[in-house]
Amino acid sequence: MSTAASATNSTLLRAFALLEEILAEERGITAAELCQRLDVPKPTIHRLIGQLEQEGLLQKEPDGRYLAPGPRLRRMALGVLAHRSVGAARRAVLQRLADELGETCNLTLLDGHELVYFERVETNWPVRIQLHPGSRMPLHCTASGKLFLAMMPVHQRKALLSTLSLVAHTENTITDRGQLEQELDKIAAQALSTDNEELIEGMVALAVPIYDDVGQVRAAVAVHAPTIRKPLASLTEWAPALRRAALQLEKVLDL
Repeated sequence: MSTAASATNSTLLRAFALLEEILAEERGITAAELCQRLDVPKPTIHRLIGQLEQEGLLQKEPDGRYLAPGPRLRRMALGVLAHRSVGAARRAVLQRLADELGETCNLTLLDGHELVYFERVETNWPVRIQLHPGSRMPLHCTASGKLFLAMMPVHQRKALLSTLSLVAHTENTITDRGQLEQELDKIAAQALSTDNEELIEGMVALAVPIYDDVGQVRAAVAVHAPTIRKPLASLTEWAPALRRAALQLEKVLDL
């Protein structure tokens, strides 16, 4: 192998190693920490960060200190999850859950400052809320969105919240940051989140986290229903079923 080819391979391996470290740290990671973990000189780390940032593979968090997956890397991750090798098994878990609960069930993901409805199984009720796969929703007024915010490291949550516009979608939408912080603390303590008609009037939802093998939240499984069939007061009865489905999805997604 030529010297040039060897140098290229070395750079690629370092870039992959850097991205792996960033993906492994839910709280985010700094350039200084990457230098220590990878035993790579500081100028090299900063050069790699600049190149990967330019390509959209990583980005700086709002505080400017921590690094996080960039939009291009997040799209690649969504593509992996959408691959048919895991799609059928993933959908089968959601189908069983929807059959058990009798309401629409979703696999949701965090993408930057938005929630993505990645996969869903509808029911046949004449009255149901239709949100198509790929739909993007705000974080502050959805069960899954609040769950993702709640389960983040505190510094990451505060940085992300500072960038969000807490727009009111219904009378129940939480638009006060202090009140939302209190709500998120409660959600984090239970690892369980609800949407009390905060996004759509007449719709309630429940969400639980899906963890990876080191205990970081990578996705969520959620169910939503019209209040005429399932009032909020009884919604948490479905929590055990959602947690069972979350465990099954962890295995299917090999997180």
